[in-house]
Amino acid sequence: MKVIKLTILLISLSLASCKESVKKDTQTIAEATIVEEIQKPAFKPSTTFNDYWYAGEAEISSYKLEQARYGEMRDGNAVLVFVTEDFLPEVQVKADNYSKDNTSILKLNATKNFNTGIYPYSIMQSTFYPVSNNQHAIKISASIQEWCGQVYAQLNNRDDFEIKSHSYFQSEGDQDFNLDKNITENELWTQLRIDPQSLPTGNITVIPSLEYIRLRHIDFKAYSANATLTQDTYTLFYPELKRTLVINFNKAFPYDIEGWQETTPSGYGSEAKLLTTKATKIKTIKSAYWSKNTNQDKNLREELGLQ
Repeated sequence: MKVIKLTILLISLSLASCKESVKKDTQTIAEATIVEEIQKPAFKPSTTFNDYWYAGEAEISSYKLEQARYGEMRDGNAVLVFVTEDFLPEVQVKADNYSKDNTSILKLNATKNFNTGIYPYSIMQSTFYPVSNNQHAIKISASIQEWCGQVYAQLNNRDDFEIKSHSYFQSEGDQDFNLDKNITENELWTQLRIDPQSLPTGNITVIPSLEYIRLRHIDFKAYSANATLTQDTYTLFYPELKRTLVINFNKAFPYDIEGWQETTPSGYGSEAKLLTTKATKIKTIKSAYWSKNTNQDKNLREELGLQ
């Protein structure tokens, strides 16, 4: 953000007659401060970056999941799928064909599966983040399915953040509103994979992950947070939410994510207690998974430890 100060000279003129010269009546000097948003320079991919991310494969990582829900810990699995794609910036969907006008994005599909007693949870979040690494995610979506019902939320980055949210809960229902642009927790995971050193630190405001907003039924807005970065961890602490997220990553390229911990109140009211969700990496593979859809390809799930 760059602040530019302009001094504007306002001159009030009085006209006598066409034969008389123009006389200066009053002269007022006013200062106006104009705030102009300057986009930071685009990330310049190295040959190593291009060889890894533009090889026609996705990076798939599986994790052992210990998920806090309803005041208890649940066993499950999580998967992070990172892949580059051509994206249409106006309609904000994946492009069917290449064009120089497309935006190259690093997409993250993050899934979680776990059971709560008799019924299962299935969670998926998708983040579409420009490889240029100099603007917010173009689009974020999240869906949560369980036997009580399903909820869906989507953020589109246009003049503002445009939010659409659907829920089976009466208090949430169908919502359609705008938010001022801000850092989103979802985009930080993809930003980390491009350049960890570019992650924001210090006292910042962040829109929590769409998963967290929906699971905790909190207001969809930005919250104050403190962010810290070390060589191999990135930590977000939200004082108002009593929530801490720690992402552990490899300090060497491609900065793969080794796991994460999320400490937050679990349960409701006086029964809520601080519990820590943990994800520990099982395996990472590179694969064009979209073409691996035959029964013979099930061995890849075994390799990922997802059977």
